[in-house]
Amino acid sequence: MDNLFYNETELMLSKTVQDFAQDYLVPMAPILDEREEFPMENFHRLASMGLLGITIDEKYGGAGGGFKEFSIVTEEIAKACGATSAIYASHIGLVLQTIAKFGNEEQKSKFLPRLIDGTSIGAWGLTEPDSGSDVASMSTTCIPGDGIYRLNGTKHFITNGDVADTFVIFATQNRELKTKGVNCLVVDRDSPGFQTIKQDGKLGMKASTTAELVFENCSVPQENRLGEENTGFYAAMQILESSRIAIAAQSVGIGQACLEAATKHAITRKTFNNPIASYQAIQWMLADMATEIDAARLLTRRASILKDMNEPHNKEASMAKLFASEAANRAASKAVQILGGYGYFKSSHVERYFRDAKITEIYEGTSEIHRLIISRSIINSASAN
Repeated sequence: MDNLFYNETELMLSKTVQDFAQDYLVPMAPILDEREEFPMENFHRLASMGLLGITIDEKYGGAGGGFKEFSIVTEEIAKACGATSAIYASHIGLVLQTIAKFGNEEQKSKFLPRLIDGTSIGAWGLTEPDSGSDVASMSTTCIPGDGIYRLNGTKHFITNGDVADTFVIFATQNRELKTKGVNCLVVDRDSPGFQTIKQDGKLGMKASTTAELVFENCSVPQENRLGEENTGFYAAMQILESSRIAIAAQSVGIGQACLEAATKHAITRKTFNNPIASYQAIQWMLADMATEIDAARLLTRRASILKDMNEPHNKEASMAKLFASEAANRAASKAVQILGGYGYFKSSHVERYFRDAKITEIYEGTSEIHRLIISRSIINSASAN
């Protein structure tokens, strides 16, 4: 990291997490990937270091700080283990942020401490089998009555879903109202009428387990609703706007790992008695990777600063997420190319980076969705002037 853009405390945080990640996450990453096994030990180590409490007020057991710190930690974790960074980003960027931002004092005091100390794992349920980017078409319903909501429906592709015990779920109580009829509820795993089904067979991020959530007349107390009635869509959009910064940071971490692996190989690998780093073709690939990753990091930094200043950051977060995710995929492709046959086998970390990188262009809004967000922001701004 460049001292020009990061203060001493941030550099120290980066170094602390980097040392931890290299010592504990790197050795286990390929093993957990092969097993498609949730890294419970990694999760508890993050909790013991106080890293699950970043961005959350100390009165709830949090570590304070903002999205600048959150991005730094996420990048270093992703550089070592993409799957662990996905778990981390979802737990904090989606679950804790939603409760902290929209929960009342009683809800925050009840749910946040156990999510911060690692006693509880969080999952965030928005996506459905027939509803991804089109949130307004969600079919999961929550019908109020007698002090409870009755949930019916299915959520799909939910990170941490099979291991979590605290779920933030979005459901509609009136489908005709579309976005104006959505509620946000905290659901406990042991709620009657609720079950999870693990979804195996992912291309990458395999240790970041994914599940389908099924609700059949699931009973949820009305006091578990976050925010006012029918404001769930607004809450979801607010959280996604900022959580995309974490995915940008994750992408930067994966891209940086690709650059470092490719550079190391280029220096040590020889052809025709020369290291391949001496060839212009390789040099240009490394130059492009380094430039794009640095640009992605700066875009992420800008978005996180705006978020921490409570300034508008929707366009900037989308720019960071779009550019960083595509830069990570380009870096992963170039890393495999530079390593050649070695990069195509599992004995090479870049094979895993290549698979892990792809999802960053898909979740938390596809690249196409972010191009729409950015372009609309530009057009609306120009029209206002």
